[in-house]
Amino acid sequence: MFISNLVIAFAGLLDLALSIFVWLIIIRALISWFNPDPYTALYQFLYSITEPVLSLVRNSMPSLGGIDISPIIVLLAVEFLRTFLVQSLDDLARFF
Repeated sequence: MFISNLVIAFAGLLDLALSIFVWLIIIRALISWFNPDPYTALYQFLYSITEPVLSLVRNSMPSLGGIDISPIIVLLAVEFLRTFLVQSLDDLARFF
């Protein structure tokens, strides 16, 4: 019973963290359309949280003529993790 509740709580926290990360990527993408000041605290926060993952995807893809689709690919991957991993953990916890 204790392990089951622990796994359910972990799945909930993982789902929350991934949801917040999705929103941070969306906010960063929207802000990038308006030529933001890179020295503002909000932009630096968003950049420091999202850039490691986005640059990993960006560097592993061929150039598409100036169009950056790395946020879309990262969003799809995070949604897959939310759907697959969180649901699998929840099902595993209910099995015990």
